[in-house]
Amino acid sequence: MKIINVIKSVIVGVPIGVTILDNIGYVARVDGISMQPALNPHHQTTDYVFLNRWSVKSYNIKRGDIICLISPKDPTQKIIKRVVGIQGDIIATLSYKFQVVKIPEGHCWVEGDHTGHSMDSNNFGPVSLGLITAKASCIVWPPSRWQFIQSFLPDSRVPLNLPQKSLL
Repeated sequence: MKIINVIKSVIVGVPIGVTILDNIGYVARVDGISMQPALNPHHQTTDYVFLNRWSVKSYNIKRGDIICLISPKDPTQKIIKRVVGIQGDIIATLSYKFQVVKIPEGHCWVEGDHTGHSMDSNNFGPVSLGLITAKASCIVWPPSRWQFIQSFLPDSRVPLNLPQKSLL
């Protein structure tokens, strides 16, 4: 009788678990230094973040959000970057083949926070919104780093078509 109960639990539990992972979110390890200092600020520790899949279902992505996406260079790899520009924005690039790019409809511009140490839109250009899989909502490990991830855009990366903050 106990084996039948275990089988029933698996038959019910697996689809529920898959549904949660596909629609709600999951925890993932952040490797590398491309998002320092926001993620992995210390070389000794690795951040684990909750990737919220629900929040990107409608492609409602804002400047400053940290997102997970399928790499345009290697579709077997997922990368995590900050959204710097959304469709219609004019971006001054850091090292792309064009110095200024207007983000086309259905695309965004993503960059790592650790400038020069990131494979991002400065290497591969605007990214299709269809490649976005989740938004990083909070750091869940290590306990000393528990926090919600704030969306912000560094003043130096504000799109050219938006009002610039005064330096005074």
